[in-house]
Amino acid sequence: MALDHGDPGDAPSTPPPLTPIAITTRPTPADEARTVAAATNTATLATLTADGGPWASFVTYGLLAGQPVLCVSRLAEHGRNLAGDPRASVSIVAPDLPSDPLAGTRLTLAGVAERPTGEEAVAAREAHLAAVPSAKHYIDFSDFTVWVLRVQRARWVGGYGRMDSATADEYAAATADPIIPSAARAISHLNDDHADALLDMARARGGYPDATGAVCERADRYGLDLRVSTPRGVAVTRIGYLAPIDSIAELRAATVDLTRAAREA
Repeated sequence: MALDHGDPGDAPSTPPPLTPIAITTRPTPADEARTVAAATNTATLATLTADGGPWASFVTYGLLAGQPVLCVSRLAEHGRNLAGDPRASVSIVAPDLPSDPLAGTRLTLAGVAERPTGEEAVAAREAHLAAVPSAKHYIDFSDFTVWVLRVQRARWVGGYGRMDSATADEYAAATADPIIPSAARAISHLNDDHADALLDMARARGGYPDATGAVCERADRYGLDLRVSTPRGVAVTRIGYLAPIDSIAELRAATVDLTRAAREA
């Protein structure tokens, strides 16, 4: 995973695992990007003015095969900017930011905006309306135009120390994670009622046999992220499921299997 920053200097060190982590599989950066894009319908659009200056504005969007679909007026500055120079990017922030906003998840998609034609134009219009139902009141006005941002690069940031880029092809081939958006209740249940099981997982499968506590921070289709406390300090480790899951309904069985495997070990 690529980092944006250099030597942490005097920052606290993270204790490394003492034993191998059983399964480290996790969503790819492109999967993470598609998940953030699918989680909301608002973004900051960056365009270029006639004199080449940057211009950022609030927009709504839908998704067509992961590509943002914008509906903007040529009376607005960003609409005129796109007509003059189609290079653009959108910055998307995942909902439910933590108390420290920089620890939250966000995404930048950069590319070239194009006006779709033919069947794609119909599909793009429907995709925008599906995500932004209120657009029905203005999408057919003569000054409004539907644009599709052809993503050329995606940059995903998952908080401190977690970030990476994806190419256009990687982004196009990826899929949004089906677990992340609906996992909050299950995560709370694991932390409130199954802290002992999480600790067993961290010790037996997460590489930290000296863990004294474990808290689940995230669940996705491939596994859990646990924050573990040890006498050496605090670390985050990965607890991969025995097999990937495709719906939140499968999460309970997957964690039961992990608990059994950890205790048998």
